[in-house]
Amino acid sequence: MINSSLREIAAALAARKVSAVELAGLFLDRIERLNPVLNAFVTTDREKTLAMARAADASGAVGAPGAPLAGIPLAHKDIFCTRGWRTTCGSRMLDNFVAPYDAHVVEKLAAAGMVTLGKLNMDEFAMGSSNETSYFGPVRNPWDASRVPGGSSGGSAAAIAARLAPAATGTDTGGSIRQPAALCGLTGLKPTYGVVSRYGMIAFASSLDQGGPMAKSAEDCAMLLNAMAGFDARDSTSLERPAEDYARDLDQPLAGLRIGLPREFFGAGMDDDVRAAVEAALAEYRKLGATTVDIDLPNSGLSVPAYYVIAPAEASSNLSRFDGVRYGHRAAEYSDLVEMYERSRAEGFGAEVKRRILIGTYVLSHGYYDAYYLKAQKIRRLIAGDFRDAFAACDVIAGPTSPSVAFPFGAKSDDPVQMYLSDIYTISTNLAGLPGMSIPCGFGQGGMPVGLQLIGPWFGEARMLNVAHQYQQATDWHRRMPEGLA
Repeated sequence: MINSSLREIAAALAARKVSAVELAGLFLDRIERLNPVLNAFVTTDREKTLAMARAADASGAVGAPGAPLAGIPLAHKDIFCTRGWRTTCGSRMLDNFVAPYDAHVVEKLAAAGMVTLGKLNMDEFAMGSSNETSYFGPVRNPWDASRVPGGSSGGSAAAIAARLAPAATGTDTGGSIRQPAALCGLTGLKPTYGVVSRYGMIAFASSLDQGGPMAKSAEDCAMLLNAMAGFDARDSTSLERPAEDYARDLDQPLAGLRIGLPREFFGAGMDDDVRAAVEAALAEYRKLGATTVDIDLPNSGLSVPAYYVIAPAEASSNLSRFDGVRYGHRAAEYSDLVEMYERSRAEGFGAEVKRRILIGTYVLSHGYYDAYYLKAQKIRRLIAGDFRDAFAACDVIAGPTSPSVAFPFGAKSDDPVQMYLSDIYTISTNLAGLPGMSIPCGFGQGGMPVGLQLIGPWFGEARMLNVAHQYQQATDWHRRMPEGLA
């Protein structure tokens, strides 16, 4: 069952070939055996998980029409509040925090009958591209334990790649679903901003954060997005739109599809092994009836500097609530209120989080707001305009997800700028609020996975999933798993 798709697992549950309890036990046993090496899970609770599975079996929903996810296990990135579970956001600051409520995404997936396996490791407060900033230690890539899994949703990616879970939730602020999906050889989707509620998702950069599904295939992600999406009045950025079936177009042929290839994505900076795998994927699309057209995204080169002004600015505001007063870490010794704030935040936050708070506070300070933050917002508008113009000439945009395969631990730790450039192909979609996804398209140096990024127009998830699914019907990259983990 560990290699089965969500649809195949649902069919096995419906046929009573396996129960939800047996299925949950299978994955819990794998977690116990493999997580000490991979460090993908921060928190598990066998009794809570099995209780959810027993409830699913008893509900009558398993195998019922209209409940395709009932009884299927998944794991949540530890940025989503989950009632009664520790929710740490990968930080010492929240090491002892037990959420009193569920995030909207958690509510929706629980209502669909899914069974929670546990909480997944992540870069601290979602700040990182390698999962090296977690207070609980780095997650290891199942394809090579000496390499990073990507970040910040590295725990989610590693868990799926190692078959510790058939699916997981992730969040994407600048590529944090797509980049780890690429580095670990699975499928990850960032929806259009506002399609998935941010309620109960601990904020990093509120105008950029977006939750989404991570799984083995595009079909799996479509099933998960059907359950995750929807309006939520508790989130002021949630979009009130009619419900749609994101799997409706999966089987449509690709004849006549126009794939845009940004010149800016195929220049210098991409490793040769990544280029070869991406070019091979594009050749496969041409065999499937698609045509490729060259397009321009002239302001995409400004996406990284614009992002690293906007995101830290929003983070510095969002993280001001972690002060040791109401919840989270509080310093043991202090002489007055101000010192309590200072010591609690100094002890509770890691180096990368402190770096971004300092940057964000600086760019929002008097005399620098206009020089930095306001200009970055203007660039953001130009980037969105570039995409709008590009989609007049194409249906989807394709290119590499990451400029390289997974790199060794420590390779970029001492150079924050090089680490930030790991997201150079993904950040622009967050700035524009567009949907994007990564799918496996081959292997590069060291036998490490390579991801192909697809970007759709606003609310173009169904078409984008169709494009990904048809490629996965013609190839088997998404079915590969690391050796020695069976």
